[in-house]
Amino acid sequence: ANGHRVMTVAPRYDQYKDAWDTGVAIEVKVGYITEKVRFFHCYKRGVDRVFIDHPMFLEKVWGKTGSKIYGPTTGTDYEDNQLRFSMLCQAALEAPRILNLNSCEYFSGPYGEDVVFIANDWHTALLPCYLKSMYKSKGMYETAKVAYCIHNIAYQGRFLFSDFSLLNLPDAFRSSFDFIDG
Repeated sequence: ANGHRVMTVAPRYDQYKDAWDTGVAIEVKVGYITEKVRFFHCYKRGVDRVFIDHPMFLEKVWGKTGSKIYGPTTGTDYEDNQLRFSMLCQAALEAPRILNLNSCEYFSGPYGEDVVFIANDWHTALLPCYLKSMYKSKGMYETAKVAYCIHNIAYQGRFLFSDFSLLNLPDAFRSSFDFIDG
């Protein structure tokens, strides 16, 4: 309403009726392998809604498997959540740069690198880390900012510290993830 261009990025958990395949695919490093993700898009109420498509998201849907999105029971994470949400964060960082979205009469083309990312909950907590280590260190997204919001504290994304290497972050970030409960 204030004239800003707005994009949301979320996993494609189900077949969104309005979203169409953009035909854009990228590869991201997830753990020790490289995975291909696709971008789906729809434009609703002045917002570009982008969905990250990969089987790791689709297989965790109420309608397809009878399971829950974050874990088999409330407060319990799936063992691959750190990989799934690493994939989401990396793809979300690419979306403004590579998607050529022309759905609004006032804006067209990629958003570019002069953006503000709003990361929500632990699922997107890796986004500022990847922004700093993978982009800003290479002179990209130099003016990009991040606001981090916590919405649901029940899901904290706790994983074995030995799995840190799966995040593909520099060792200098390791101490940022050290957490002692109680």
